[in-house]
Amino acid sequence: MTQSIVVQVGQCGNQVGSRFWDLALREHASVNKKGIYDEALSSFFRNVDTRRSDGDNNDISGGKIRSLRARAVLIDMEEGVVNEILQGPLRDVFDSKQLITDVSGSGNNWAVGHKVYGSTYREEIVENLRKAAEHCDCLQCFFVIHSMGGGTGSGLGTFVLNVLEDEFPEVYRIVTSVYPSAEDDVITSPYNSVLAMRELTEHADCVLPIENQSLVDIVNKIKHMSHCGKLGAEIKQSSTIISGQGGVKGQEKPFDAMNNIVANMLLSLTSSARFEGSLNMDLNEITMNLVPFPRLHYLVSSLSPLYTLADVNVPSRRLDQMFSDAFSKDHQLIHADPKHNLYLACALIVRGDVQVSDLRRNIERLKPSLPFVSWNQEGWKTGLCSVPPVGHSHSLLALTNNTCVKSTFIELKDRFMKLYKKKAHLHHYLHVDGMEQSCFTEAVSSLSSLIEEYNQLDATKGLLMTDAQRLNIAV
Repeated sequence: MTQSIVVQVGQCGNQVGSRFWDLALREHASVNKKGIYDEALSSFFRNVDTRRSDGDNNDISGGKIRSLRARAVLIDMEEGVVNEILQGPLRDVFDSKQLITDVSGSGNNWAVGHKVYGSTYREEIVENLRKAAEHCDCLQCFFVIHSMGGGTGSGLGTFVLNVLEDEFPEVYRIVTSVYPSAEDDVITSPYNSVLAMRELTEHADCVLPIENQSLVDIVNKIKHMSHCGKLGAEIKQSSTIISGQGGVKGQEKPFDAMNNIVANMLLSLTSSARFEGSLNMDLNEITMNLVPFPRLHYLVSSLSPLYTLADVNVPSRRLDQMFSDAFSKDHQLIHADPKHNLYLACALIVRGDVQVSDLRRNIERLKPSLPFVSWNQEGWKTGLCSVPPVGHSHSLLALTNNTCVKSTFIELKDRFMKLYKKKAHLHHYLHVDGMEQSCFTEAVSSLSSLIEEYNQLDATKGLLMTDAQRLNIAV
């Protein structure tokens, strides 16, 4: 069995991460009734001896006590969220050796997170990552969870990505990046996001962009459907859609339900690594099969159903409807229109009591309506995990490499240029050692180049791509 390590950076990264660990533990508990440490648990958890001893190493705890520890490193330059996690229900899943915190934060400044805290904490980050890796028999993947709009998530998050490439070049780096909405209250979020984009394009193996506004829309849609009676009943009071009590302490926050959606996506993404199935999909196969060009590694994710852990008393959705939903814009975690753009490849991760024949039948049904690039008409990767999410008979995560992601990047570039043309707030960045104005021009140039590569592919829609065009994009 392979293992993976989750690296949570910044406030958003740690909040999403806390939801992932909480939901993962509930999921394993529903399957592993006897609480035995097995291969499924070992993929993301290790089993540690927590005996207490005196100064002479004599056991004073009355016997051997085993405890689960998450394979994770938690990093934040404001200690508030990490402290909440350590005071909440997940406090025993982490120990102090897995945490790196400061008190002052990055001031919503990519340069402070990347340049200042990056150099300050590099050795400690490397040491924590190495210790986590040493506890793995077969380390397959690092999952980095961060946001793009703030300072620590964007700056230190992408710094960690560079460290991973330097220290563990053979281990895949899959990044979940939460993008700010146009109404984001951090005025410098376009700067932070574009500066981070360059790092993601150059140093990640695979990026799953998540848009804040899409998460807001999904949560509102679920609540609206519940109130209209379309889901058969009200959302349960203990639901993870409306409760933030799983991973952190305190009152429910507006973004808890949004974080649950992202955590649910990660549960589905990692399901084949955690449980058996008739068509298991290794995490490294996602990058190998969905990323034909190294730089174009941004994947659109969509979920069906959208709610988790029996949030809603609803009869099981028809299987075919689940597949149709997964290719609907309403179920995507970013705002985009893939059916009017070009599919490069697609992966379907199905969970529950679903047959291979059902999977193939639905692919054949959907294929005519999905514009695939001419040289990869059969670019489908499928995984079947036998264990469904808690409270559901089956679920589906669709990951598509589609040129429609460029719409998110175009909007981001436009917001960046509105600030940059006025030179607004630049001085906050340029006073940081090692930060020059060329960092901004190079970052926006990298983003423009990425958008153009997607445009080149879109221009081939319906045409046979030549080897020369293919090489031009691959460079």
